[in-house]
Amino acid sequence: MSEIRIINLPKISDKRGSLSFFENCAQIPFEIKRTYWVYDTPEEKFRGGYACKTADEFIVALSGSFDAMFDNGVKKSIFSLNRSYYGLYIPCMTWLEMQNFSTNSLALIVSSVGYDAGDCICDYDEFLILKGVK
Repeated sequence: MSEIRIINLPKISDKRGSLSFFENCAQIPFEIKRTYWVYDTPEEKFRGGYACKTADEFIVALSGSFDAMFDNGVKKSIFSLNRSYYGLYIPCMTWLEMQNFSTNSLALIVSSVGYDAGDCICDYDEFLILKGVK
């Protein structure tokens, strides 16, 4: 799954601490249309369990850590996100599950499209059919 990739973000540090950022099309390969965040997730629970038909997404662990599991219908990969100066680019039609949330973890997700329930595939079998795997 070569399209899924870690993107290092600018990190500016001095004696006061560090600052990182991303801007439309400068660090991430799309214009941001929606921003949301996931928090207060118990460690034993998972979030996600979906694929977007048209939306690309970018995930950053602003606080704490969690694992992001991706599936293109053939191969699965897991990335551990635990630093706020890099994030993970997820192209459309990639199944996503986030799990193993640490206490006080905060996941920031930006998307290339505004919210559209019709863009979200929440059934794994349907995802596999649309990918032409099943």
